[in-house]
Amino acid sequence: MKIVGIMGSPRTNGNSDTIARQILLEAEKLGADTETFVLNNLTYKGCQACMGCKIGSDTCVIKDDLAPVLAAVAAADVLIMTSPIYFGQVTGQLKTFIDRTYSFLTPEYLKDPMSASRLAPGKKCVFVLTQGNPDENLFADVSANYERFFTWYGYEMSVIRGLGMRDKEDAAGNETLLEKARETARSLVC
Repeated sequence: MKIVGIMGSPRTNGNSDTIARQILLEAEKLGADTETFVLNNLTYKGCQACMGCKIGSDTCVIKDDLAPVLAAVAAADVLIMTSPIYFGQVTGQLKTFIDRTYSFLTPEYLKDPMSASRLAPGKKCVFVLTQGNPDENLFADVSANYERFFTWYGYEMSVIRGLGMRDKEDAAGNETLLEKARETARSLVC
């Protein structure tokens, strides 16, 4: 099993990364092959609406640091995406990555939603989101908005939310949340 982690936080080893790394470490212990990309360390741009991925290519035609990331995600069985909530939304780094996944849709995606995805069926996605505010109702719509798109690609989605994560080390000290991350890894690999 191949698992790719996409770290969307600009803060290295922050709360969303800590949770995702627990998933990845547990998955590795269970025999999964994992690969991690820290988006903030890459140089890339957003979707240019050039339609190159719909006319003449089955992949995004932009040649930058995100090209191998998109290829790794397409080849993986499991995708883990992470982001803190900034101003009510995922980080700009993750949003730009998500926009580039438009290349995962076939040219006929609007006419034939049943064959919209270029990805192999049976993939899973874990969306790890953290926020400083402890109110679980606040920003609950963020994962739902993106879940629509990733379900369209064929992913089975699950979400882990870390609430009240104001300080960089809050997730590391939350054993309940870390155990949920490890349980998630076990459910993915076993």
